[in-house]
Amino acid sequence: MLPYATIGDAAAALGRNLTVAETLWYNYSADKSDYFLYCHNILFLFLIFSLVPLPLVFLSSLPSSRLDRYKIQPKVKLSWPEMIKCYKDVMRMFFLVVGPLQLVSYPSIKLIGIRTSLPLPSGWEIFLQLLVYFVVEDYTNYWIHRFLHNKWGYEKIHKVHHEYSAPIAFAAPYAHWAEILILGIPSFLGPAMVPGHMITFWLWIALRQVEAIETHSGYDFPWTPTKYIPFYGGADYHDYHHYVGGQSHSNFASVFTYCDYIYGTDKGYRYQKKVLEKLREGSQSSSDLKSD
Repeated sequence: MLPYATIGDAAAALGRNLTVAETLWYNYSADKSDYFLYCHNILFLFLIFSLVPLPLVFLSSLPSSRLDRYKIQPKVKLSWPEMIKCYKDVMRMFFLVVGPLQLVSYPSIKLIGIRTSLPLPSGWEIFLQLLVYFVVEDYTNYWIHRFLHNKWGYEKIHKVHHEYSAPIAFAAPYAHWAEILILGIPSFLGPAMVPGHMITFWLWIALRQVEAIETHSGYDFPWTPTKYIPFYGGADYHDYHHYVGGQSHSNFASVFTYCDYIYGTDKGYRYQKKVLEKLREGSQSSSDLKSD
């Protein structure tokens, strides 16, 4: 809750007029508690889990499409009942684990210094903080993910997530309840190291889940904007990890690929790419000879 009775009081405290964004924030948040604002994450996550995957799920359910060429595992198609079951399982975990975790974790958010006050952060500040959050989460997630692929971690926890060897968008948050709790730690570390505004925290939670949905989409579209992000893994990169399954010791990264490259856990993926490239070149050469 903002400590200003009016916008004039807020402007006087800042020593300048409020920006348009700050005025909107004041009008929305002035009479709301910080706890209520933090709990917006529950609504955001519900909407993201429910709505963002829908176009991709609908596309994968079509009998045939010109976009099938971009499907990473084209021979695998799930029925609508199977996809609805996946969504129901995700929602069950959402209401039993994710939502309650959000409700009780507010004291830790307050402790690290996530603020709701004015002034709002600049776009550049938000970008840099989000970059830190992604890098910190990606590095920490890499090692936890590797641990979950040892015999005990996989059999007891992580194999639930790998039930989908050809992942679909709904399956991005599909996991054992313990995995959901464990992987909440990397998501929290970045904001704990570089605390920012509640708006930045909202964006972090939302963007991380949208990224996870994209990498589990099962489609590798050449026009995806994330193709222009340096060291970004993407759907094709993570799909290989699911395709190999429980025996996978490759492509553990959640967002970027540098950890897999540095620690040599992308060798299987790179070898497969070389083999496929040679097969394509051989097929192209055969087609050229026939045309001659």
